[in-house]
Amino acid sequence: MNKDDIFDMEQANIGDIAVHQSETGKTKIEERIFTIRGRQVMIDRDLAQLYGVETKRLNEQVKRNIERFPEDFMFQLSQEECLTLSTKDLKSQIATSSWGGTRKKPYAFTENGIAMLSGVLNSETAIEVNIKIMRTFTQMRCSIAHNKDLLGRIETIEYQQLKAQKHLYEHDYKFEQVLNMIEQNVIQPKQGIFFDGQIYDAYAFVADLMRSAKGRIILIDNYIDDTVLTMLSKRTAGVEVVIYTGKISKQLRLDIDKHNAQYPPVEVRTFAKAHDRFLIIDDKVYLVGASIKDLGKKWFGFTLMENTDAEELMGRI
Repeated sequence: MNKDDIFDMEQANIGDIAVHQSETGKTKIEERIFTIRGRQVMIDRDLAQLYGVETKRLNEQVKRNIERFPEDFMFQLSQEECLTLSTKDLKSQIATSSWGGTRKKPYAFTENGIAMLSGVLNSETAIEVNIKIMRTFTQMRCSIAHNKDLLGRIETIEYQQLKAQKHLYEHDYKFEQVLNMIEQNVIQPKQGIFFDGQIYDAYAFVADLMRSAKGRIILIDNYIDDTVLTMLSKRTAGVEVVIYTGKISKQLRLDIDKHNAQYPPVEVRTFAKAHDRFLIIDDKVYLVGASIKDLGKKWFGFTLMENTDAEELMGRI
C-alpha cells in the first residue's frame, strides 16, 4: 500500500466527521473564507479540518502536484498577513497554532485552487466537501451581487445627505456673515432717502461709507466746510482723500491747514463743472443729492451708480 492509498483511507475514516461539523455549524465554511490580496481564499488548516486530514498531509499532496497550483490558485501568507489574520477569526488557529514562529507560514487557496484539490486528494470525501465549498463561494458571490445595488443606493443617499448638510452649513455661514456685516456697517444700502430732521442718520450713513474705504475717497461737492473735514478724519489710516469743490475760501484754506497739521492730509482742488454731488469710495460711485455739510437739513436722496466707471469719471475731471 503506497502513501496515496494511506492518505485516501485517512480521509475516508474521518471525513464524515468534518462534513458533519460543517453542517452543524461548528466549522461553518463561510466563516472560513477570507479576503487576502484582493481574493477570497481559505487557509490550508481550515481545508484540512474539513477534509478530515492533517494540514501537513494536505500540503504534502499539494507539493506532489505543485504544477497544478500556480500562484493564482495557491500562495503562502506573509508574516504581516499572518499577524493581520491573527487578530480576526484565525486567532485561535494561527496565533496559537502548531506552526508557530519557527514553522512554515500557512498557505491560502483560491476558489480555483480548492477546486483543484478534489482531483489531487482523489476521494469521495474531498469531492463532497469541495461541492459544499464551491456552493458557498457561489452563494457569497450572489449575495454580494444582490446587495451591490442596495449598497450603491445607500451610498447615494448618504452622499445626498452630506451634500445637503454641506449646503445648509454654507447657507448658515453666509447668513451669519451677512448679519455680522450688517452689524459692523460693512454692507451699505444702495439707495434711499433721508428726510429733514434725520441729521444724525444721514451723518452716520456717510461717515460709515467713508470708514468702509480701503484705498481712496474722492468727494465732488461745490460746498464744503470744516464739518466735512471732521467726517473725513474718521477714515481708515492710509486712505487717500481728494476733494473737488467750486472754490477754496480763506477760511476753508485755514481749516484745511489746521486739519492736515493733526490728521493725515486731505487734498482739496477747485472744480466748477459739477452740478451734483458725487462720493467715490474706492471704485464705487455714489450720487448724493445734497452737500455733505447740509446732510439732514432737507430731503435728499442717494444712490449707488453701479454701472458707472469711477476711473472714467475721474478721467473727465
